[in-house]
Amino acid sequence: MDSALPPEFAPEPDAVTILVDADACPVKEEIYRVAARHKAPPLDVHVRVVSNSPFRVPVSERVKRVVVGDGFDAADDWIAENAGPRTVVITADILLAERCLKAGAVVLRHDGKPFDAASIGSAIATRAIMEDLRAGMDGPLGAAGGGPPPFSKADRSRFLQALDRVLVGMR
Repeated sequence: MDSALPPEFAPEPDAVTILVDADACPVKEEIYRVAARHKAPPLDVHVRVVSNSPFRVPVSERVKRVVVGDGFDAADDWIAENAGPRTVVITADILLAERCLKAGAVVLRHDGKPFDAASIGSAIATRAIMEDLRAGMDGPLGAAGGGPPPFSKADRSRFLQALDRVLVGMR
């Protein structure tokens, strides 16, 4: 896959692009609102909503839906290949976050917590430990699992503040 954004998805050269790992993203509406506030110089923000299946996005020249194939990690691959210094990636996927950080992107989780060079190593290690623990559990208690806590209003508010702070910092 070519790492350049296809012409139909390319924003203006000086724009910032928010790449959204959209299949499980609970803050898409918030992303659209924040991007709409940053639609003129000194910061022009565009959004690319990347998923395996189509769903509704706002009608806007700045917001585009990118539907990738059904292949395993197809959306992650597209996002990682199109991430760079003028992109903000929104994802909860730790391995995708690592790839995007290596490309120079700013990466935020849905709850507003950033992934950065200082935190990504421990996040990957924790992910591996948890995966091993889940794989080692069997029986009804192992199958139930815990999972993350429910997404809260505080998480949503923290995300809005973090995204706005990142975009203002990219001016």
